[in-house]
Amino acid sequence: MHILKVHSYYQIRGGEDETIEAETLLMQQMGHQVEVYKDTNDRISTLGAGRMAIKTIWSREAYTTLKRRFEQQIYNVMHVDNFFPLMSPSIYYAAKDAGVPVVQTLHNYRLLCPNALFFRDGQVCEDCLGKSIPLPGVQHGCYRESKAASGAVATMLAVHRLLKTWTKMVDRYITLTEFARQKFIQGGLPAEKIVVKPHFISPDPGVGSGKGGYALYVGRLSVEKGLDTLLSAWEQLGGKIPLKIIGDGQLRDRVAEVVNKLPNVEWLGRKPIEEVYALMGEATVLIFPSKWYETFGRVAIEAFAKGTPVIASNIGAIAELVDPGRTGLHFRPGDSQDLAQKMEWVLSHPAELAEMRPEARAEFEAKYTAPKNYRQLMEIYTQLQQNQKTVFSNGELIHRGQ
Repeated sequence: MHILKVHSYYQIRGGEDETIEAETLLMQQMGHQVEVYKDTNDRISTLGAGRMAIKTIWSREAYTTLKRRFEQQIYNVMHVDNFFPLMSPSIYYAAKDAGVPVVQTLHNYRLLCPNALFFRDGQVCEDCLGKSIPLPGVQHGCYRESKAASGAVATMLAVHRLLKTWTKMVDRYITLTEFARQKFIQGGLPAEKIVVKPHFISPDPGVGSGKGGYALYVGRLSVEKGLDTLLSAWEQLGGKIPLKIIGDGQLRDRVAEVVNKLPNVEWLGRKPIEEVYALMGEATVLIFPSKWYETFGRVAIEAFAKGTPVIASNIGAIAELVDPGRTGLHFRPGDSQDLAQKMEWVLSHPAELAEMRPEARAEFEAKYTAPKNYRQLMEIYTQLQQNQKTVFSNGELIHRGQ
């Protein structure tokens, strides 16, 4: 199978980039020919506001580049991970003009919300959900805290909703959880085109002992990730269990303040993935305190791979990933007192916690391994091939199988 992977990215790598690269490598290891077309969003700063707005709506450059590629090579599928903002939805049209099926993985809520998070002013916001023109996002400057930039994003969303791009130009959408799938259906995407395929972890990091005697947080230090909730909970716990924090972000000063005040809270900054896995495997629990919906929770399944239970806020996709009482616990999102109480339970129920470790690992093995992911992805691609009898090359119909 010949696949074109498309991704618009930033130089600062994140979990999403690692997942995309892992998926590409997996397909190549399984004998498929995978080519990558990507563009760096870091060059946004070199474009004027006017050019940037136009590119966000329709990138002639991306359309022309892909059209030329499709004329030179036959692909079984174009799999898009991110077109925003420089590539634009024009890439869908280039693929459709060439008769190439299009798959879009929805890593965030950009098609429904200008800032892609459904989060504003410290809380969940769905003001733009289902609106043909997402004006609230413009009024609040939700994208890059700029009304002008938010206006460009809102225009892109409105124009392509009017053109029926989202419903006609994409053959299959992939969401990472059922929660996210339902949100996109609520937002107007056709239910029959949306399938759920979670991320995976490869290579398998192996099981840890869980004997470190500390709780662990891994992720951005930001409000939507619930860092304020986490820090407040540890202030209430009064030193009953150490907390290690891995990551960086806008709340670093608040973290530093708590570290100075509470000797059992340690901020480790950024760490290589090998060190993260080592710390994760020895942790008593991983804390996932997000206040926004998330679309997945890669850190949670990494913890499962290490056999570490997860205490997660009962909101969005992360609530779906954690089975309370079996692979971890839920707490009320934004409620530091409830999080502190759940940690009290952990400390007072060592036998029940010990039973969660093999269950967490079993959850990983059942749902989030590379072989499982490969089978799911191939099923999606194969169904599209069966539906798409022909492709175009150099303007001529080429039948599948030739």
